[in-house]
Amino acid sequence: MTIRESKKLWLACGVGLLWFLILLWPMLGITPDGLEFGKTLTVFGYVVVASVIIMLFYQIQQAGKLDAVGTPLKAATVSVQGLYERTPRWVLLSIVMGCAIAYPLLTERYAHDVAIQVLVYVCLGLGLNIVIGLAGLLDLGYIAFYGVGAYTYALMSLHFGLSFWLCLPVAALTAAIAGCIIGYPTLRMRGDYLAIVTLGFGEIVRLILNNWMALTNGPNGILSIPRPELFGYSFRSLSSMYYVILGIAVITILSVYRLNYSRIGRAWEAIREDETAAELMGVNTFLLKLLAYAMGATFAGFAGAFFSARMKFVGPESFTFLESAMVLAMVILGGMGSIPGVILGVLALVALPEVFREFELYRMLVFGGVMTLMMLIRPAGIWPAKRVGRRSEEAE
Repeated sequence: MTIRESKKLWLACGVGLLWFLILLWPMLGITPDGLEFGKTLTVFGYVVVASVIIMLFYQIQQAGKLDAVGTPLKAATVSVQGLYERTPRWVLLSIVMGCAIAYPLLTERYAHDVAIQVLVYVCLGLGLNIVIGLAGLLDLGYIAFYGVGAYTYALMSLHFGLSFWLCLPVAALTAAIAGCIIGYPTLRMRGDYLAIVTLGFGEIVRLILNNWMALTNGPNGILSIPRPELFGYSFRSLSSMYYVILGIAVITILSVYRLNYSRIGRAWEAIREDETAAELMGVNTFLLKLLAYAMGATFAGFAGAFFSARMKFVGPESFTFLESAMVLAMVILGGMGSIPGVILGVLALVALPEVFREFELYRMLVFGGVMTLMMLIRPAGIWPAKRVGRRSEEAE
């Protein structure tokens, strides 16, 4: 690295730290008692020291002085990757499934709660992955289908006395119908226009849930939603509810995997890459995009029904645009079109903030910085989807 490049790098680091100070001081320096600078400068000092250490480490690495350490690590990484590729898939899946089944037996109530939340978002993330990752349709109102599934179970269980297991497919079907209703007039649009329209429809659904007092009880929500029961056994504890959502998540993963490697999945990928070319090749683009919306909404309906059963309460404030943005961030961060990537994205956005909860205000600040850095280092996501086949330019 030349001296000029080094100066540019340090100048960029200094400008970034200055912006960080400008953003940090209003958060920590403005208090009810007046203005203070001590706390801001303390936190800023820690960040400056960490940034300088990282910069020095980066320059040493660029100079090639860490090759003696990096080469063995790279070789170890390659060997581990080779071992992973040689291991039969059923062995890996058996280990993961065994750990998932034993998880509630080895952890406490708080860990059960976090795991349930993770699995709910896995269902949501994989459903949105069909729409965005496979079909390439930017949907900013996806959480509306989550709300439709939740309210479907709440209303049918209270007014008709139906069990959770009977309402579960009905909630998924209702969400799929809602997806078709929303998708039919919007899918003729593309790009930013599609995103804006789906955002509008998501807000319309939330406002309907908030204002239709006779059906949804408006902002007061619906209370006393029954928990699932099976052969007289009531799933009241968090550990038992964990196994319910684990089963739903496993079904979701298997379904999305089969869809991904089916002819429909290939058609979705063709639409994502070039919709005009796919249509010229005989792909019914409109029908398949509508199917992508319906299938994505189906898994959101499953998650919504479980959410209302677990919370025993459902209200419109649970289905805001922020939730849609959160699920979208999980899909993009993990890797669009990749099932393991989406699961890792959910863990990164749901589980990690809980791990660092003791840092209170700083945890979200650090978390946002790590997310930004992650997208700069790996823009394709934590675990990008593997392309089937190779392009001609890649072969060259």
